[in-house]
Parts: sequence; structure tokens; C-alpha cells
Amino acid sequence: MKKYDPRGSLAPRDIVARSIDSEMKRTGDDCMFLDIRKKGRAYLMKRFPNIYQKCMEFGIDMATDLIPIVPAAHYTCGGIKATTDGRTSISGLSAVGECASTGLHGANRLASNSLMEALVCARLTAARLGPHPETFGALPNIPEWKIGNAVPPDEAVLVSHMWDEIRRLMWDYVGIVRTNKRLARAAHRIKTLRREIRDYYFRYLVTPDTLELRNLAVCAELIVKSAQKRHESRGLHYTLDYPRQSKCIRQTVLDGFKY
Repeated sequence: MKKYDPRGSLAPRDIVARSIDSEMKRTGDDCMFLDIRKKGRAYLMKRFPNIYQKCMEFGIDMATDLIPIVPAAHYTCGGIKATTDGRTSISGLSAVGECASTGLHGANRLASNSLMEALVCARLTAARLGPHPETFGALPNIPEWKIGNAVPPDEAVLVSHMWDEIRRLMWDYVGIVRTNKRLARAAHRIKTLRREIRDYYFRYLVTPDTLELRNLAVCAELIVKSAQKRHESRGLHYTLDYPRQSKCIRQTVLDGFKY
């Protein structure tokens, strides 16, 4: 780690993750290793009881063995603009936790500060909604669902295959280290996948897996398009083509609040 950052393993998580990714690509190895053996068994069992037990389930003794590690895909780091009490630009929609972009964790969410989002922002949101629940008037008139010529699905393997393909291409092309070329490849393939998913959607009766696949593809496309438009590296968005931060930081005004 010292050749990537003088702070070594104590460097911010995005730098550590990119360093691991770089070494894995350089060596072709499936993982790197974390060495915490010098701390001793008593310390490890007291300080990290759950992690220690989980490692032991896989035959890894943290006190005597190296721990294999790889960068992991996170869930979300913002995405929905929100105030600290969960308010968004969509009436009736509140967002708290890792899905919310409140400005508390910035572009690079540090370890576990999402707990503050989940606890503090959730409390503030509950306090806002509890005494003064939002009212929206009459619900819109939703027409009867029409299935057209759709038939029961008989090729569920198509859904699972496209599901896996989206996951794989997002990991390979839109991971923690990005390039214009990889993003372009991802955008092209996702566009094709969305056409295939749309064709499947109208041919067969809708299932929860089909809906989730559609949402997965839409989210993937939004992530790729956003990454392509950002010509800088900031926080978790790191691209080899634009390794430095831009001096211009956009401000978004939402419901009278600035972010």
C-alpha cells in the first residue's frame, strides 16, 4: 500500500480499493491479502468477534492466516437528492440512508458514516412526517391491466442470463476504476439489453423477476450515462481519462434547498 499512499492501509477506502484493483490487474491474481496477524488472537477475538467467527467458518484463522480480500461493489452512495429530514423533489417520496444524497457523506462515503444517515436522518424524517403526514388528495384513476397477447413465461433462463450479464458488465466496465472506452462499451451493451428486455416484457406475463430486471437495466443505464458526463475524478467516481477533480462543483436547487 505504501507505494500508492504514504498512509498505507489507513488511506481512504477509495484509494485502498483502487490500489487492490490495480495490483490484481497487474498480477492477474484473484485477490490480495490482509495481514493482521501481529495483533494476536486475543485482541482479534475481542475487537472483531463477528469477523473472526465468519473467517473461521471459511477455514481462515485471522491470528495465523492471511485474509483474502477484493474490492466489493457497494449498494448505493447517494443518488436521490434529499434534505437531512428526507424531503425530495417528488411529493410523497422520502429518502434516507445510503440511497439519499444529503451532502453528509459527500462524494466519498467513509466507512460506516452511512449509519449517521440511517439513524439521524431517519429520526428527522420520522419527526417531520409523524405530526404532519403529507396528504395528496384523490388517487389517480388507474386503468385495468391489459395483458394483450402475453403468455406465461417458458424461458426464465433468459431473465437470469440477462440479469447476470448486467451485473458482470457493470463490474467489468463501470467498476471502481473507469475509462471512456469501458463506459462506451457498457452503454452500447446496456442499450441492446434494454431492447431485449422490452421484447421479453411484452411477450410474456409480468413476473417480479421481470420487473426487477427492467429496473436493474434502467439503473445501470443511468449510472453509465452519469459517469460519461462527469469529466473528472471525484470521490467514488474515478476515471483514468480524467484523473483530477474539476474546479467547478454544480449546485442543485430542490424544493428551495441547496445541496
